[in-house]
Amino acid sequence: MTITETYPATTGPRAGGPPKLSPWELRAAQIETLENPRLRYGLLARMLFKQMDLVYGRERTLVKFTMLEFIARVPYQAWERMGYLSLARHRRRSALAKRVYERIVETREEQDNEQWHLLILQDLVQREGHRQSFLLHRVAPWLVAFFYYHVSWMLFLVRPEASYRLNADFEDHAEHEYMAFVAEHPELEDAAAPATYAEEYGRYASLADLLRQIGHDERTHKQDSLANLRAPRFQDTP
Repeated sequence: MTITETYPATTGPRAGGPPKLSPWELRAAQIETLENPRLRYGLLARMLFKQMDLVYGRERTLVKFTMLEFIARVPYQAWERMGYLSLARHRRRSALAKRVYERIVETREEQDNEQWHLLILQDLVQREGHRQSFLLHRVAPWLVAFFYYHVSWMLFLVRPEASYRLNADFEDHAEHEYMAFVAEHPELEDAAAPATYAEEYGRYASLADLLRQIGHDERTHKQDSLANLRAPRFQDTP
């Protein structure tokens, strides 16, 4: 495997993270998601989703989304770690080092976006007074995240496209779950979006739009992983 197989050529990191959509665009994005089939998930992704359903139930809830967001950051953390290891190794080769660093910046941007999702969801859960047990909502997600991190790290080391594909499956699942949740709860259209993180994440006309934006972010992350999966390979020549 060459370093450029792990870090395919890109057009550079997308400034500011996923695009922020207008209310009309968010509704159109929701319809598009719900009308399109999900990806054909691989075995590891199906095992992960099944585990989540067994522990937190099949019903879509804000508490379950909090657990999803806790885990969603993990692949980006693994890729960032691998990126810095590669950067240290190839720092004297400026063109390659620049490509690796651009991927690190993009990975960090996506990781930060997932962190905002987690903070927003946790704020919503606390506002609604949902109880979260130490075992199910601290220990269990940490164990799942620990496993997912090392799977993502090993796949990225051995077969990068498998790591990108696993993340695309996870993000596609999250995208559909958010959009379906909004469709199942029309009352969210009249609920105000909390302004706790409005300065950092944006202001939205309703809680429904806030959740649609998070769902669209997940679509963007999915598309990024699929783009890296399909990117052309280049030889790592001296």
